[in-house]
Amino acid sequence: MTLFFSLIFFHADAQKIGTFGSSVTESAGPVTIHIPYHDVISYLGYVSKGTEDEIRNGKKFYYLYVWIPAYAPELGVRMMSPANNVKVDNPIVSKAYEENKSSKDFFDTYITLERSDIFHPEDVTEENVKNADWIILDSDDDSREMPKQPNHKRYNSLLRYGNLNGSADEALIVGLYRIGFTSYKKGDVKGTFLAQIGSPVKLDGVAIAKTIEELRKQMNLPEEEKK
Repeated sequence: MTLFFSLIFFHADAQKIGTFGSSVTESAGPVTIHIPYHDVISYLGYVSKGTEDEIRNGKKFYYLYVWIPAYAPELGVRMMSPANNVKVDNPIVSKAYEENKSSKDFFDTYITLERSDIFHPEDVTEENVKNADWIILDSDDDSREMPKQPNHKRYNSLLRYGNLNGSADEALIVGLYRIGFTSYKKGDVKGTFLAQIGSPVKLDGVAIAKTIEELRKQMNLPEEEKK
């Protein structure tokens, strides 16, 4: 039986999440190792009752907007909750997380990777995003590669999506993406979380934010005029 190797630990007083590995693997005896992504962007956030972005299929959905500045052969997305005591390199830290990082609340994560029909930086505006068409490229609920939650269940999520099917409609090209997330069950979603997006190649200029206003700042775009 093949064993999957990952440096993942979970303790009551600290959280450690292992290296984010790509779909490319190497075998070392009975152990299969995922080769780490070359580029990983981390985001620490917090969600609470009444802050959802959309109701989809009866569930409260939240979005993190992501600008991908170049073609990517593969993108990986993973999410862990709670994330009130997790150590990662150079994370983007939201204001909501800073205000609630001591919270013990967590949720059973469910994630999607979605691509829009916005392909140029200057088109990343509130109005265009509101009217964009989105394609769900992939989704995940529970991953055995992720740390256990405080209830000792492996209800955190991880997905890897690559340009394998040759479909231009689903290719990882330059453009605006979003990570959609909710909980497996319907109802309120509340808790801290860590979201990471990984690529096997360096992608200079990746931006990830909860709002389009913040995303534009990261992309060095001018502030939108208020109508």
